[in-house]
Amino acid sequence: MERVYLIGLTGGIASGKSVVANRLAEHGAVHIDADVLAREVVEPHTPGLAAIVAEFGDGVLLEDGSLNRQALGAMVFSDESDRAKLNAITHPEVWRRTKELIAEAAARDERAIVVYDVPLLAEAGALRQIEFDLIVVVHADLETRIRRMIELRGMTREEAFHRVNSQASDTERLAIADVVIDNNGSLTETLEQVDQLWERAKLQGN
Repeated sequence: MERVYLIGLTGGIASGKSVVANRLAEHGAVHIDADVLAREVVEPHTPGLAAIVAEFGDGVLLEDGSLNRQALGAMVFSDESDRAKLNAITHPEVWRRTKELIAEAAARDERAIVVYDVPLLAEAGALRQIEFDLIVVVHADLETRIRRMIELRGMTREEAFHRVNSQASDTERLAIADVVIDNNGSLTETLEQVDQLWERAKLQGN
């Protein structure tokens, strides 16, 4: 792996991971968002989208030929086997692009601090794909996350539980953590933890 300081950032849905990623980017970290890459690798005319259509059928396409994320999501979030099939298509492409972006960051500054923001770090085999200097887990209690999904994302309680259950458990995520950011408190308290994390990364990266 290129000589950058690489942080793996993860957290369950609605844990507040984006808050942490944005704060680190404000400090100067290079932010690589796996969700953004996951959308890029299934854009129209990509091998990723073609593979998804071959596996799940034309019903996952919109009229303009782009991916119908809602239709696909309805399939995979309720069926573990379908979710595994989708991951087998998209994850290799995402890892490939991730490594390219890390290499680009290293070429610009070999002492860059790179934050790889990936919701499914505990599930997706990224721990085998990429050597991290530090793994950071953003944690919030289940009820807090359910409430956020209902209030901020318009989900029903059942939908929120489906999303939570489609991911690794809190225990599985916390087991891989070098640092845990507790996001059950106020925004100020969360940002203070992130600022401490940044100082640690700077010291270790140099």
